[in-house]
Amino acid sequence: MSYFDAASAVPLHPVARQALHASLDEGWADPARLYREGRRARMLLDAAREAAAEAVGCRADELVFTASGTRAVHSGVAGALAGRRRVGRHLIVSAVEHSSVLHAAEVHEADGGAVSRVAVDRAGAVTAEGYAAALRSDTALACLQSANHEVGTVQPVAEVAEVCRAAGVPLLVDAAQSLGWGPVDGDWSLLAASAHKWGGPSGVGLLVVRKGVRFAAQGPVDERESGRAAGFENIPAIVAAAASLRAVRAEAAEEAVRLRELTERIRARVAGAVPDVEVVGDPGRRLPGIVTFSCLYVDGEALLHELDRAGFSVSSGSSCTSSTLTPSHVLKAMGVLSEGNVRVSLPMGAAQEDVERFLDVLPGAVAGVREKLGAPSPAPVTAAGADVLVVDSLGKRCPIPVIELAKVIGDVPVGGTVRVLSDDEAARLDIPAWCEMRGQEYVGEEPADRGVAYVVRRLA
Repeated sequence: MSYFDAASAVPLHPVARQALHASLDEGWADPARLYREGRRARMLLDAAREAAAEAVGCRADELVFTASGTRAVHSGVAGALAGRRRVGRHLIVSAVEHSSVLHAAEVHEADGGAVSRVAVDRAGAVTAEGYAAALRSDTALACLQSANHEVGTVQPVAEVAEVCRAAGVPLLVDAAQSLGWGPVDGDWSLLAASAHKWGGPSGVGLLVVRKGVRFAAQGPVDERESGRAAGFENIPAIVAAAASLRAVRAEAAEEAVRLRELTERIRARVAGAVPDVEVVGDPGRRLPGIVTFSCLYVDGEALLHELDRAGFSVSSGSSCTSSTLTPSHVLKAMGVLSEGNVRVSLPMGAAQEDVERFLDVLPGAVAGVREKLGAPSPAPVTAAGADVLVVDSLGKRCPIPVIELAKVIGDVPVGGTVRVLSDDEAARLDIPAWCEMRGQEYVGEEPADRGVAYVVRRLA
């Protein structure tokens, strides 16, 4: 089985496994106690903190360990907002942040706070100008991921941090995806990350709060981790997390070059071998191991199952693969095709032969799913008929509305229109994306008795 979902989690690094086993015997005692066992545990915890701080590029007394990366984000957002409450209650986030940041923003909004969401371009990147425009006199905190978890686009953290610093606003960086590859550039104020993203054990996160940043920990606190992460420290897991971070960093520069070559190969081969596919994310400014693409006329869940049967573990942002039946908020914010979405995220050490086998299997898997769904041939249709056609796709989920549109577009003359009736949220994103890919004109939405009518004009 080839595991290509490193953006979700990676297997335990061998160094982490060794450190975990070794510290189980030495790090079980309470590090707050003064007897021998407690002192041993404290030495392990302090050494892990020093190692993690060196990797992040901060002081050891600025870094605390949390129960997860999500907990680090939630604690960081809540504490920074509370610490600057006198300034105001305005929070800035990007439209493509990880759900942990967006959920924290929703809680803040429900509690009476204000939230601005900065838009991204079609590659998934924000601009410093976008954050500058969102800043207000009552802005308490801004948040920005270092790199996107779904499409791999690297964000301009240093530029955004400079804009925020000039306005006196702290910037919290979610560095979960990038910290294993290197420190985060820029004059940021807070940082959160998660060990299972770089080969450490799950259940360990870290939160950095720079000296001078106003911060008020929320909820019940105790004396541990500077009062910012309550509860007994899981010292063996923390030691393993710090050890694995140091180990992957030692390999990162060389491995990044190798993985970039492999992902470039995937980007080029997928676009050439699979008809009607859109490769998304920034082509250059991105993490080494992530490549994401979307296939027209494909059910994302069905494609993932086909690839799983062929021995490949990948993930998807298609609405068909989620319990909510709504497309990925990242793909939606980018305005790209969401149906048939596949994210390939290669772990360190991914074998070239596994990538080649994936590229050999993928075209057949896509073609098989399309055939089962009755998708049209990619060949152009030239028939002409009525000037206006109505396609009733109510009650049908992605990618059926787009498939039915593609089947009938040739039945209207050039200049004629097709109205697609749909109550699937994904259609709002996928029909305009289809038009751009197929050289047709997306006219817009019209009201309908049920759902929405999406109007498309035939140009070719």
